[in-house]
Amino acid sequence: MIEKYQAQFKRLTFESNQKGVLEVIFDGPGLNAVDEATHHEIPRIWPVIDADPEVRVVLVRGAGRAFSAGGSFDLIDKQIEDYGTRVRIMRESRDLFYNIINCNKPIISAIHGPAVGAGLVVALMADISIAAKDARIIDGHTRLGVAAGDHAAMVWPLLCGMAKAKYLLLTCREISGEAAERAGLVSVTVDKEDLLDIAREIAGELSAGAQEALRWTKYTLNQWYRQNAPIFDAGLGLEFLGFGGQDVVEGVASHRERRAPEFSGVVTS
Repeated sequence: MIEKYQAQFKRLTFESNQKGVLEVIFDGPGLNAVDEATHHEIPRIWPVIDADPEVRVVLVRGAGRAFSAGGSFDLIDKQIEDYGTRVRIMRESRDLFYNIINCNKPIISAIHGPAVGAGLVVALMADISIAAKDARIIDGHTRLGVAAGDHAAMVWPLLCGMAKAKYLLLTCREISGEAAERAGLVSVTVDKEDLLDIAREIAGELSAGAQEALRWTKYTLNQWYRQNAPIFDAGLGLEFLGFGGQDVVEGVASHRERRAPEFSGVVTS
């Protein structure tokens, strides 16, 4: 099972420790930051998994000290500077959202350390999200200077309610795994040392379960996402519109210089 995935997807790594369970692992420099090549692969893997009869369940996790630290600054720079790159990354972000929804196989995420950006999309859109109590969940879009698009504006209110979603997305406050469970943002939290064992235990249970029943249940529940897809599309478009503005230039500079941003305050809408 592993060889065919590793041959096709060079920026991710894979394991299979149980029958029917494929482990997809973010494994790269900068706390598994998502560079341009990785961003290209993440959306493409879900239709391949969906069509693979050997895979019943997917477990997504991060290697080392993080789940994923989000998009690399090099990738953000290219989106700011090059319209073609910006549009391509927007399309990949769209495909990531819809391909996860339309993958019939149950997806489990095991979240530890920082979970940000495209990695966070996978972490929170998983059918069952299991977080270490000290995991660090952050949607940093508005701190970067762009709208909280990709999954957040649509998915977070469904998970944790509108009041909490607005608080976290407008302020870019970090939320721990333990607090995320209380808010309803993740399914369950566990001690960090137990995270992988418990995630694998649940994956094994689902792999041994009634596959048609599980997949139709997931399909039905994901109708909540499908019927609210226009919210996602609007958020995604407004996020990437922001990559052509000045605030994101200052947002990136302030991150690199480890200082508070000084946004222009210009309002165009």
